[in-house]
Amino acid sequence: MRLSILDQAPVTKGNTAEQALKNAEELAILGEELGYHRMWMAEHHGTNALASSAPEITTAHMAAKTSRIRLGTGGVMMMHYSPLKLAEVFKNA
Repeated sequence: MRLSILDQAPVTKGNTAEQALKNAEELAILGEELGYHRMWMAEHHGTNALASSAPEITTAHMAAKTSRIRLGTGGVMMMHYSPLKLAEVFKNA
């Protein structure tokens, strides 16, 4: 069975968005070490509780830190973007 991780980069009490994104990076590395197949980053806006407002940036950063785990974005808010932006950002996804 292939297992995946879904992360929203939660900003936990007493931490910053920077720490939440560092935690997401560490989760990707750990997931790869444990043999997870894929990690998804969800997109969220309008809240200070989640740091994942640009999952395409976060996944690119995590790709530089991992080698085997597949990375993807889930819950991209397509209605907020032009079709051209989506095609450019996700053309190699």
